[in-house]
Amino acid sequence: MEWRNLWVKLPVFFLAGLVVMATLALVIYPKEGFDAALGGMKIFWEIVFPALLPFFILSELMLGLGVVHFIGVLLEPFMRPVFNVPGVGAFAMSMGLAAGYPMDAVLTAKFRRNTMCTRIEGERLLAFTNTADPLFMFGAVAVGMFGEPRLGLIIALAHYLSAFSVGVIFRFYGVRGEKTTREEIERKGNILIRALKALHRAKVQDGRPFGKLMGDAIQDSIKTMFLILGFIMLFSVLVRVLTMWGILGLLSPLFDRLLALFGVDPNLTRAVISGLLEIDIGTLAASQAQASLTERVMISGAIIAWSGLSVHGQVASVINGTDIRMGPYVVARLLHAFLAAAYTFLIMAYLPGFPGGLALTVFAPSWAAPSAFPTALPYLARVSYAGWLALGFLGLALVGAVIASLVRFSRRMKKIKVIWF
Repeated sequence: MEWRNLWVKLPVFFLAGLVVMATLALVIYPKEGFDAALGGMKIFWEIVFPALLPFFILSELMLGLGVVHFIGVLLEPFMRPVFNVPGVGAFAMSMGLAAGYPMDAVLTAKFRRNTMCTRIEGERLLAFTNTADPLFMFGAVAVGMFGEPRLGLIIALAHYLSAFSVGVIFRFYGVRGEKTTREEIERKGNILIRALKALHRAKVQDGRPFGKLMGDAIQDSIKTMFLILGFIMLFSVLVRVLTMWGILGLLSPLFDRLLALFGVDPNLTRAVISGLLEIDIGTLAASQAQASLTERVMISGAIIAWSGLSVHGQVASVINGTDIRMGPYVVARLLHAFLAAAYTFLIMAYLPGFPGGLALTVFAPSWAAPSAFPTALPYLARVSYAGWLALGFLGLALVGAVIASLVRFSRRMKKIKVIWF
């Protein structure tokens, strides 16, 4: 019995030991810890803070003014059959696409607290709206790290395609026994009129004057931003500490074998391990690794989709106080990372004929030269049987999910007979 109790308490002991080791490392290496924290703060003030704060404030205002409810009624006929989430999910998706993480988690948590979605719907929504912003992929990664602006198109395309694929797959998550909190509203008549009524009803229920609403929006947004700052600084220090203590090096053999299983150069192991913890450090390491361009972009895409434990910690803190669980979110991130790498691989392997037979030499004559990218057949032959098997199973699952979603969408449109105008 004592050993059984000890096994249950083991995670607590592990976390306590990890915190003690990190603290000792900061005492032994104060300068390195200070430099790491300063680097994290620099990233926050120069990139994260000005990029996210306006979106946080505007989203709070639109939620209080009822704009989100308006969008929810308007887009319910699309979001429900395709992703099996309420129409308000379109707002979280669009804001996540524009501002990046953790904007989607902030909105999903607010939806759940306001009973605008169920727990299962919130977990579905969080699964596919967790995306990086275009500025990061086109600017920081493609230009700043790889030095090739045109790579931003491939990275972003694979990232968003894989995110939507995760959403279609996760529409079937938790279907059995699900209890919905959707309002049973009259679906006949003009959908625009119903959306306007929902906007007015939400504003009346909120009841705050605009001045009070704006003050609360700024105050709540600043509080959330400083929470994000703490996570960025903490994980910047943790990555530096784990590197100095050699702990990350102990994981190298395991990840070497994992990458070899999918036919990926083991020189990218360091990038994968760093990317597990922090997205910026991981993508930078991938861009500088001694590997082919295709593999470096693939791993970068996977790291961006995974988003790092730093972002996961931000999401966990944001949804704290709701009943939304982190388990489905982590599974979705793993699936997103795998699909992002797979889509990147397929796009770059067949690059000379992308898209639709149009060669990219139209956009970049020197960049898309045959010497820059391997031809499809020799490179595809390097992928292991395990990689192809995994891709095959995921492809079949995705095709089946898309077909089922289209069937449900057509049936639903016939059933509710939506009148748009």
